[in-house]
Amino acid sequence: MKVIGKVNLKELYEIDDYLWIQETVKLLKEKKFNQLDLENLIEELDDLGRERKNKVESLLEQIIKHLLLLEYWESEYEFNSAHWEAEITAFRTQLRKSLTTNLYNHLQQELISIYQDALKYVKRKSRLNTFPNQCPYTLEQLLDENWFPSINNN
Repeated sequence: MKVIGKVNLKELYEIDDYLWIQETVKLLKEKKFNQLDLENLIEELDDLGRERKNKVESLLEQIIKHLLLLEYWESEYEFNSAHWEAEITAFRTQLRKSLTTNLYNHLQQELISIYQDALKYVKRKSRLNTFPNQCPYTLEQLLDENWFPSINNN
């Protein structure tokens, strides 16, 4: 194990995880694989993957929440529609910047679960029970920066 000052990589991980990352990247670039702290490297890579999935799930859930409010909360439409549309646009932009083919496929698999979480929120927020039980949107619609549902709140 490589010693940094008087601290090895395993100890460095407990003291300063950012410095541990820098040292690990340096070892990887230098192809000094036998000096890596594999236990913590595996843990960090696993956490990174989970974090990325959680991020895109959260962004998609926000898009769904705001689309549902925009489309179904008629009494608030006049006062909040511009805000909800702006939020949808912002969340779509963030999601586009984070999305990979792998994460897209993950969202496709988790869409039902993500929708159910969004549905619980909008029911509680609006006190309405008029939202569809199944997601009325395709993943393509949810990600399309130009798509919004047709609203007949006149």
